[in-house]
Amino acid sequence: MHRLLTMKRLSVLFLCTFAVLMGGVFAYEALVTAPGDRCEAEGKWWDPSGRVCAQPIAIAEITKRPPGVSRKDASVAKLQELVEIEHGLAAAKAARDADAERQRVRLAAER
Repeated sequence: MHRLLTMKRLSVLFLCTFAVLMGGVFAYEALVTAPGDRCEAEGKWWDPSGRVCAQPIAIAEITKRPPGVSRKDASVAKLQELVEIEHGLAAAKAARDADAERQRVRLAAER
C-alpha cells in the first residue's frame, strides 16, 4: 500500500517548513530590527514608520541662538530687536507723512 505522508516525507516537510520560518526570522532581524538598533547605537533617531535614521538637531541650532544664552534671554533680545524695527518703521512713516504734508503746503502756496 502506498501512503502519501510517510514518516520520511513528514520529516522532510517539517525540516523545510522549519528552515523557511527560521530564514524568515533571520531576514526580519536583518532587514527590520537591525537597522534601528544600528541607528540608535550611533546616537541618532530611528523612525520605524519611514525607516529613516535622522541626526537630532538642537533647538538652539535651528533658532540661531548662541551657545550659553538661555531661551528667556534670547526671547528678550529678539523682542527688543522687533521693537527697534517697529520704532524705525514708525519713524520712517512719520518722515514720509511730514514730507507729504510739506509738499501739500508748498503746492497750496504755489496756487
